[in-house]
Amino acid sequence: MTERKPPGVSFETWADKQIRDAERRGDFKALPGAGKPLPSLDAPYDELWWIRGKMQREGLSALPPSLVLRKEAEDAMEAVARAATEAQVRRIVGEINDKLREALRRPPEGPPLGRGLFDAEQVVADWRAARAVAESAREPAPPPRPAVGEAPARGGWGRLFRRRRSA
Repeated sequence: MTERKPPGVSFETWADKQIRDAERRGDFKALPGAGKPLPSLDAPYDELWWIRGKMQREGLSALPPSLVLRKEAEDAMEAVARAATEAQVRRIVGEINDKLREALRRPPEGPPLGRGLFDAEQVVADWRAARAVAESAREPAPPPRPAVGEAPARGGWGRLFRRRRSA
């Protein structure tokens, strides 16, 4: 809208005329996202939605790079816990160690990084131990065996809730 509103015409009337003229010219026919639902329609209202969207599109972060790298290291350890194979664990640790190595070589802006490289062998050993514990927890415990000379309990719950007969 490069035209100025003529004097004596209300803003509403002038804006409506501009929209009608643009529709006649076909300016609204090839807009990106036409006919698609709004991406944030189900999201809760956020006053700064446009700032967050712009930052996401530009790849910017409100956190200093050193804190972003700390968060990436935490996320990498969570990904290690979910990894299915040892090769995946080693790949995840290798990728985060590359980023940490670069940050240690040239410290990023912000607070100190406060962490060193991950020991890949130790992470793999911890992953194996956690996996073994998880697998043993999945196995059902064997039923308790009666002591030597003791007859197995009979009746189960029925013994507890049996009706008393009047004498």
